[in-house]
Amino acid sequence: MEPTNYLYSTLQSAQAAGDKVCMFLVDSEPITYAALDRAAAQFAHALVSFGVGPGDRVAAQIEKSPTAIVMYLACVRAGAVFLPLNMAYTATEVAYFVGDAEPSLLVVDPSRLDSLRDLAALGNATAVMGVVTCDHHGNGTLRDRAFAQYDTFCDVERGPDDLAAMLYTSGTTGRSKGAMLTHGNLASNSMVLKDYWRFTEHDVLLHVLPIFHTHGLFVATNVMLMAGGSLIFLPKFDPDQILELMPLATAMMGVPTFYVRLLGHRGLTLDATRHMRLFVSGSAPLLAETHREWNARTGHAILERYGMTETNMNTSNPYDGERIPGTVGYALPGVDVRVTHPDNAEVLGANEIGMIEVRGPNVFAGYWRNPEKTAAEFRPDGFFVTGDLGTIDDAGYVRIVGRGKDLIITGGYNVYPIEIEAEIDAIDGVVESAVIGLEHKDFGEGVAAVVVVSPGVGVTAASILAALDGRLARFKQPKRVFLVDSLPRNAMGKVQKNVLRDTYRGTFTSETGVA
Repeated sequence: MEPTNYLYSTLQSAQAAGDKVCMFLVDSEPITYAALDRAAAQFAHALVSFGVGPGDRVAAQIEKSPTAIVMYLACVRAGAVFLPLNMAYTATEVAYFVGDAEPSLLVVDPSRLDSLRDLAALGNATAVMGVVTCDHHGNGTLRDRAFAQYDTFCDVERGPDDLAAMLYTSGTTGRSKGAMLTHGNLASNSMVLKDYWRFTEHDVLLHVLPIFHTHGLFVATNVMLMAGGSLIFLPKFDPDQILELMPLATAMMGVPTFYVRLLGHRGLTLDATRHMRLFVSGSAPLLAETHREWNARTGHAILERYGMTETNMNTSNPYDGERIPGTVGYALPGVDVRVTHPDNAEVLGANEIGMIEVRGPNVFAGYWRNPEKTAAEFRPDGFFVTGDLGTIDDAGYVRIVGRGKDLIITGGYNVYPIEIEAEIDAIDGVVESAVIGLEHKDFGEGVAAVVVVSPGVGVTAASILAALDGRLARFKQPKRVFLVDSLPRNAMGKVQKNVLRDTYRGTFTSETGVA
């Protein structure tokens, strides 16, 4: 049997789709599947020429662009492990990821080169083999090297258990952890979703998601490439532009924030969405109110699904059948989902609230260089403990009711309180802090900080926000700071964040996102 590259062999290539348009762009000519294949070959050669070998990590902090997709595919073809980083991350945050992952190559936007060139100087990162540049137009030292290469490439042999990508996530303690995703994880999940959501070569997807996390890259992009459909590839979400382009599309994947903002646009009508067959929502809980309002305005029921960085997608409301507001549907084909007692792992019955656990080919290979954490998160029978609390009803619908790890999801981005609390607690005059998520109509949840300060030191909510500026990505920074005399605690001395959430519930307004 001829050696294959497991993930790339499942994607539509030049031989399969040829001159069919893969990406429609608003500011340049469309990109065909054949052109995408040739560009990925050139970039794969370039990566190899920079010293990247099978299993090496390639970290990339660049703007969303077709070139970023090409680089992802080039990493897959070269046998490397792709590590996308949010453009909002500061140099200090990137230094941590680089120090932990030890990539052999770091690709950055030219505007970031000076701040990232000497990562070791930031105190917690080792040197990488090389730093190259690439902007959203594709210009930079990486493209310069790539354009001098052949446009065919002999893909490096990779099997389903070999790593294809790594995404960073974290829990309630410690720093971010690298979730290792294999060729089999990504290929199996995308193939299931393609069939479950009925994507074909005739579909055109409005691609408005960022591509540094699972939703935009491993769901939206991979699914469409496997289906041989086309992407309307947009750099960011703009309601005016979305509604202008919607008659040309058949589907859209988004986060709840997108749907809330579109509902605020008078151009959203039954006629505007007539050409569409599917709207998918994920990355954050979709309010039942939003689901019902969207259905009333457009005649479409949003399809909500449930996934994680570590598992890709686990469940989905049905394509045919009732999409129930407030639920995330059934377990996907090939995926097992169960609810267990948080204390003793006993499997619970229908409608009982407990810890959601999942098992299947979509579940990641573990945390990078952290076997203890990996072992702690898996049951002996292979189920992964998600940290999310939920129920499964008699019909098999899964409902998420809370998170055992206090994760905040704001606008589709994961925010971990421990990281923000550490930064706030380091501010002179701060005694302690607790960071919580509060319901927000636009963002799903808004980040809020409850802070105890020393008397007479002059620390204010405004000074705390000013101190965090530049230390944390903007989406992590609190939208509101509350100063209090003390934090509520239980008998064991643990801060009762549930009490804080109840105290400050309803703080955020939908119009401005601040109190």
